[in-house]
Amino acid sequence: MGSTSAENNGSAGVGRRDLIKRSAALGLISVPTMSFLSACASSGGGDNGNKAKAGKKTAKNPLGVNDTAGMEFVLFDGGFGKEYAQDAVKIYETNFPKVKVKFSATQKIQSTLQPRFNQGTPPDLIDNSGAEQMDMGVLVGKKQLADLTPLLDAPSYDDPNKKVRDTLRPGIVEMGQFDGDPVWIMYYAYTVYGVWYSQKALDSLDAQYPKTWDEMLAVCEKAKKKGMAGWTYAGKYPYYIPFSLYPMIGKVGGREVLDAIDNLEPNAWKHPAVKACFDAYYELYKKGYILKGTPGLDHIQSQTAWAKGKALFIPNGSWVENESANVIPADFNLAVSAPTGIDSSDKMPFGTIWASGGEPFIVPAKAANPEGGMEQLRIMLSEASSKNFTTKVKSLTAFNGGTTGISLTPGLKSGVAALKLAGDNVLNPRLQDWYVQLQKEQIGVAGLGEMMAGRLTPAEAIKKIQGFADAAAKDTSIKHYKHQ
Repeated sequence: MGSTSAENNGSAGVGRRDLIKRSAALGLISVPTMSFLSACASSGGGDNGNKAKAGKKTAKNPLGVNDTAGMEFVLFDGGFGKEYAQDAVKIYETNFPKVKVKFSATQKIQSTLQPRFNQGTPPDLIDNSGAEQMDMGVLVGKKQLADLTPLLDAPSYDDPNKKVRDTLRPGIVEMGQFDGDPVWIMYYAYTVYGVWYSQKALDSLDAQYPKTWDEMLAVCEKAKKKGMAGWTYAGKYPYYIPFSLYPMIGKVGGREVLDAIDNLEPNAWKHPAVKACFDAYYELYKKGYILKGTPGLDHIQSQTAWAKGKALFIPNGSWVENESANVIPADFNLAVSAPTGIDSSDKMPFGTIWASGGEPFIVPAKAANPEGGMEQLRIMLSEASSKNFTTKVKSLTAFNGGTTGISLTPGLKSGVAALKLAGDNVLNPRLQDWYVQLQKEQIGVAGLGEMMAGRLTPAEAIKKIQGFADAAAKDTSIKHYKHQ
């Protein structure tokens, strides 16, 4: 998602972020089927006959990059744009003046790179994000990715006495793990997911951000009377809805409910907290608080309608500030909040939020120059590159810092405040990392999308989603993961 998300920017999803995100902004096509996704990882890992010889390890070259070998970098072209990556490439080329980096950006990660994985000639570094994100679980299960532990244990770019892993935000290393110690993914962006809105619009309603669902419905009714819908979302990509729904489920029932869902445990979706939250969201549809036509809108269209004041709230990731910069009015006063809960009986306090790594970068196992791909990431995880990213795309990075001396934009400032309010109450659902098809096509499109369009009741949606999860749990063709 990245830049997504879910486009993550999402796209990912993210994105942004596409989930995830994405993890991050998303591409503009639907997600491929699992069989298509699996095809990208049909062959196991192994040595590439074109591998560059490793260079000599020195203080300035701790990963032993071959200083004459080319390096190829493919970026997801989403809500974060490509300038931040191009800036980091220039540093790589300055440090290795005999090298020319082949850099490209695309929204079609899956269809562009699948044939190259099959041929054993993938790029050296990939930002695997957006609607065409390759399935991480499949890539890891088929041994298609290089372990990034050498990068994490290398001296950081700024301080040779500090390892790269010791400069990262909490949870980033763990997110890149699937089973045991190897780290397969470096999530570069740090995404705050939640409910995004205009503080100016909320003030115009003489309302506070709602903490309980009764308060949410009251605010939406106020908005409706003024000709504004309460909510909109990416109707064509309804796996954006979990950006606020999943942390709400965790807030209401506790983080163990989300863990059980991630673990594909029997009846996990039948937990009372899931039912309460599905019923709450369905009420938005039933009471007419969803912007008319939302099920037919993509992420850009829904964000544009929201930015123009047609809807008050939208579930999204922090890439939305950059992705919608050209349509958000100067006096919008963008803000994000943790999800509204049900009432005081919720297991976790108000402020419980989903925040995690987005924009997943990978180094393929068969890359010709894996040391070069990791060195590019080491450069990107420096304070200077982190500040450059944050300044240009209005989002935090995995580097734990990088905001000193920067004038924070409204959305970024609000995201930092939301993280501070959350404290230790930060949730990190893994479904979108472990089971891409289940999360996007099935839970998102076939389940939540149908429910929010009024074509399924909450009970029917839960039954359908539980069936999808049970089928995934029994599917021996996919690798299964569990919270440790």
